[in-house]
Amino acid sequence: MRNPNEEKRYQRAKERVDDLKKFYNNLISYVIFITFLAFVNYYTNGMSWDGYLWFLWAAFGWGIGLAFHAAKVFRINPVYDKNWEEKKIKKYMEEEEKDKNSQLWE
Repeated sequence: MRNPNEEKRYQRAKERVDDLKKFYNNLISYVIFITFLAFVNYYTNGMSWDGYLWFLWAAFGWGIGLAFHAAKVFRINPVYDKNWEEKKIKKYMEEEEKDKNSQLWE
């Protein structure tokens, strides 16, 4: 029997693994389906890549969604680095403490 903290950690880890599996399944589906569409496009262009490459629209659209999915799963955030949240919490706690101390002297 696990203690409550270990159980929570286990559940969070299990959820991350499930999210990772979903991402990899999405990636595999993307590769298979876009490859299929590329071959259909190739054959409908008369066995040539000279015509309109419409499959790229599907690849681009799905690729954007896949990139967002990867960013979520791998916790990639170009706007906020790993320490950003901790720095902000510390800053707001210090501001609150400073406000609290200044009110005591008024």
